[in-house]
Amino acid sequence: MHALQYEITLPADYDMGVIRDRVARRGHLLDDWDGLGLKAYLVRERGLCGSPVNAYAPFYLWNTVEGMNAFLWGGGFQGVVDDFGRPSARQWTGLAYEEGAGGQPRFAVRGRQQLASEGLLADVALDASGRARRLATEDGALLAAAAVDTSRWELVTFSLWEHETAAAEGDLFEVLHLSAPGRDRIRRGRLW
Repeated sequence: MHALQYEITLPADYDMGVIRDRVARRGHLLDDWDGLGLKAYLVRERGLCGSPVNAYAPFYLWNTVEGMNAFLWGGGFQGVVDDFGRPSARQWTGLAYEEGAGGQPRFAVRGRQQLASEGLLADVALDASGRARRLATEDGALLAAAAVDTSRWELVTFSLWEHETAAAEGDLFEVLHLSAPGRDRIRRGRLW
């Protein structure tokens, strides 16, 4: 599993209806993308759910590097570039993935943590795996994933929810659409 996210911060007075319309018109285009586990079309709206900014921030879990590369280099990502310029696309290597019992996703939480320079890396990975497992068992959780950017030693935890939750710490996003053609093929548990 590979995680990918780009976050486009928009002006404070930006009409977020433009993004909602964009997702309504184009969200289905990745509903059958080869190699994609899932794509959560995420927004933050200034003044709602504690957000200080307007942002469009899709989050992806890829089953294959080839699928991710086909998206980045083969045309899918070009639509974002054409409309917003080329944002930085962060990538993380998967550590763990767990399914929850929740239904329709309405919210997502992305937590980021800088890893300490001391300690055993195996302990960090086991802790991240345990955190994903615990989050997935919470009421309303659809799924939880943990991944790491080894160039920055940053851990990211991503989870989808039926409702707002205090169980997960991090930035809260609204889910506008979920494309999940390969969600059932994302390997569960720890990924090493």
